[in-house]
Amino acid sequence: MQIQHNPGQFSNRRKIVAGIILATSLLLLVQLFLLQIADSSYKTSALSNYLRYVTDYPSRGLIYDRNEDLLVYNEAHYDLMVIPGQVSELDTLEFCDLLGIEVAAFESRLLQARQYSRFRPSVFERQISKTTFAAFQEKLFRYPGFFVQPRTLRKYTYPIATHTFGYVGEAGPNVISNDPYYRPGDYIGVSGVERAYEEQLRGQKGVRIRMVDVHNRDAGSFQEGRYDTLAVAGKDLYATLDGELQLYGERLMQNKRGSIVAIEPSTGEILSLVTSPAFDPGLLVGRQRTRNYRMLQNDSLNPLFNRALMAQYPPGSVFKIINTLIALQEGVINPQTSYGCGGIYHTTGISIRCRSHPSPVNAITGIQYSCNTFSSIIFQNTINQSKFENIQESLQQWRDYVTSFGLGSPFGSDLSYELSGLVVTPDYYDRLYGPRGWRSQTILSLGIGQGELGVTPLQLANMTAAVANRGYYITPHMVKAIDTPDNQNNQFGLANNIEIDREHFETMAEAMRRVMAEGTGSFSAIPDIETAGKTGTVQNPHGENHSVFVAFAPVDDPQIAISVVVENAGYGSVWAAPIASLMIEKYLTREVNRAWFEQRILDASFLTAHPEDAQ
Repeated sequence: MQIQHNPGQFSNRRKIVAGIILATSLLLLVQLFLLQIADSSYKTSALSNYLRYVTDYPSRGLIYDRNEDLLVYNEAHYDLMVIPGQVSELDTLEFCDLLGIEVAAFESRLLQARQYSRFRPSVFERQISKTTFAAFQEKLFRYPGFFVQPRTLRKYTYPIATHTFGYVGEAGPNVISNDPYYRPGDYIGVSGVERAYEEQLRGQKGVRIRMVDVHNRDAGSFQEGRYDTLAVAGKDLYATLDGELQLYGERLMQNKRGSIVAIEPSTGEILSLVTSPAFDPGLLVGRQRTRNYRMLQNDSLNPLFNRALMAQYPPGSVFKIINTLIALQEGVINPQTSYGCGGIYHTTGISIRCRSHPSPVNAITGIQYSCNTFSSIIFQNTINQSKFENIQESLQQWRDYVTSFGLGSPFGSDLSYELSGLVVTPDYYDRLYGPRGWRSQTILSLGIGQGELGVTPLQLANMTAAVANRGYYITPHMVKAIDTPDNQNNQFGLANNIEIDREHFETMAEAMRRVMAEGTGSFSAIPDIETAGKTGTVQNPHGENHSVFVAFAPVDDPQIAISVVVENAGYGSVWAAPIASLMIEKYLTREVNRAWFEQRILDASFLTAHPEDAQ
């Protein structure tokens, strides 16, 4: 029998076989594409077996004071890095012994590193000392997957200005997710100048690609370094601080709670910013930083609290400066307007006591002797002016004057975590008493700087600088120049004008001069330096009153304006004024010639008297 073949049938079979082969080939090609191109993990895995990407961290910018004396610099240390995908069998006990860690800690850290990435390096042990590194380096080849990366730590010439400079810590998850510059293990400025000028100080990281052999030993540069990038050092900062003055201020405030803020009136540059109690900035550097921070948090003296920027006190009698200037500007009084004082001021349902002093008093002698009666009368008359339709309108205008001195809001400069203080609004009293339920007698305590007022020591110093300038202030700030001493930081150079005539500031300058010449501050007068000042004693319901003082000098050529607050110390004339006097003398003459006067302050301690934090 003869078999006949159908040509069409063979043709169909060939097409089917060809289709299967083509489909299989396409499937393989797609899979290869996904493996080799779309999915980079295999490539990363392969490359990571012989390439190591070493980050070169730039040297963080140095910080100098206004006289170009070095205050903050860097010291080398080492981070131990791990690439989990390269870690193989090792002598765990020997490894842990060399680093001084527990085996459980080793296992936990390695697990965390694997969860982050098997092929990317992460920090295994931070900030290894030079001594530990020297011993560990000799045996590093025994531990595949581990390598050492040089870093730097902050060091301080003097243990001063801790709150001002701030500190550097590890970047947290939020920072890393929001800023591609940072990776796990990177450091960032956490507070103070370090935080405010992080971008300038940090520099730019570089990367070196190194080849390694099967034993994780460096085998040279990949492609002769053509893909490496150089690290760029951070920019240096020149702070406005006078390092010598800062050191002296911190000595004076030992064993005391409070602060000192000194400003150069013509520029707004902060010459000294002391907060006490403080702590050695070196405590927040190195492997013990976390432990030390917890210790400082638990310290009953609260050394982490920056009183200069965050403590909010009623200003007390130093606030009479502003109230008197407002009354002069509003025409409620003139410099010759006088009132008698019998030692107590009576008004409807209220009595305010006053210390004994010559009577009658006017705008100048009222400041000179800090007369509560005079201040109460002029405040009431300012609020009760007939030109206002209601008390809400008059208090709002009074508030506008007060806030123009920089009170009631942060300055928004390069100072981290500054609080706003409190200047009361008409709405507050409307809510408390009802729109028709309050009058000038209700708020009379504002006339002597008590009641619903809160100011920071920085704001007090700035207010004093505005008087020294006879009607304006420059936003207080901490950095004078960036990169080089000649590259001035001009972002805070504009004048903030106060809508009070210069002639009234001249009257106030004379009044404050008399405070020091023959008034409440005469005990702290400085030989051969004409100083203008104002004493204050702030009522404190929790214990002894706070001692407050503000001043500027010289009167006719102001070079320094200062505020001093000593908590629980009593009269401003007894403790705060002498401290300010010593600081002014130190800054203007570079020495102090009143040894007994200085020793009295150095020996004083108020830490055991009614401890509390200003809120």
